[in-house]
Amino acid sequence: MDRFAIDPSSAPTVDAHRRVAPALILSRQHIASLMSLPDYVAAVEVAFRAHGTGHAETPVPAHIGVQQGTFHIKSASLVLDRPYVAVKLNGNFPGNPARNALPTIQGVVALCDGNDGTVLAVMDSIEITLRRTAAATVLAARYLAQPSSDTVGLCGCGAQGRAQLEALAACLPLRRVLVWDVDEPKARRFANDMSRSLAVEVDAVDSAKEVTVESHVVVTATTARRPFVTDDMVRPGAFVAAIGADNPGKSELAPALLAGAKVVVDLMDQAATMGDLHHAIAAGAMTREHVHAELSDVVLGRKVGRKSNQERIVFDSTGTAVQDVATAVAIWKRAAAKGVGATIDFGALHSA
Repeated sequence: MDRFAIDPSSAPTVDAHRRVAPALILSRQHIASLMSLPDYVAAVEVAFRAHGTGHAETPVPAHIGVQQGTFHIKSASLVLDRPYVAVKLNGNFPGNPARNALPTIQGVVALCDGNDGTVLAVMDSIEITLRRTAAATVLAARYLAQPSSDTVGLCGCGAQGRAQLEALAACLPLRRVLVWDVDEPKARRFANDMSRSLAVEVDAVDSAKEVTVESHVVVTATTARRPFVTDDMVRPGAFVAAIGADNPGKSELAPALLAGAKVVVDLMDQAATMGDLHHAIAAGAMTREHVHAELSDVVLGRKVGRKSNQERIVFDSTGTAVQDVATAVAIWKRAAAKGVGATIDFGALHSA
């Protein structure tokens, strides 16, 4: 069986009294200190290559609805230097920033050894979710966006929107960014902040259409439950990364837009049950057979990405657990090699 390598760092050493080291506990600050954008993109690419060659297994996510939000449970196995399994529990509470001064998304990732079930690490999921999602957009853009794309449009000025812009600014020749949010003051603050951060012109506009019609690359990263980007709003040749539809009740792109575009999904089974593809299929606008490829097919060269400058291409990015596993392994190995994080022995028994 072929194996993939993420990071040359060695795994934690085993002492004479136990089979494995205690599990690492890693905060968001720890993770941010260990990983750069290229590290995330490399890990995500490894994940999709592994999926495409049968070295990963990703069950359909579970969703638990509560009054103010939703919990998502995503899990996957991945064979790298050894088998790994990760389970991520994320709470998604759109009202948190205004109501509780808390992040929209909070949670943990548990990383385990797939050979014996040992818990290797428990880590914050906020940074992982933000950065691996943005890294998937960068990876998709390599194959699906026009390399000369210099105008990016963003719908949704939250934490994920920020991560997306930071990532795209590092890989595209950005000249201008247009942003929109249902919260207009938030969009204006975001535009001012990102203009300074990216040293690029970032303008807040009054409507989603003003964002999309001018942009070579469009990113939708909202909590919308009804589609707001229609077929007439996207210019020929544009690349659209649809990020927000991460559960069956959320939708950003109109079915007719998907039906008239080349569609690439992260995972077919997942997108067909919870992404914008799910809604297009339910509306009778398209079927699974109309989907051009999974991203892994394009990365592995089994399917061609962009064929012409006139193609409109949609990347339905629902966020996959295989990305979480690959990223968590990279973080764990780096943390272990550098002595970062706290430790806990979950299996230890102590007398009172």
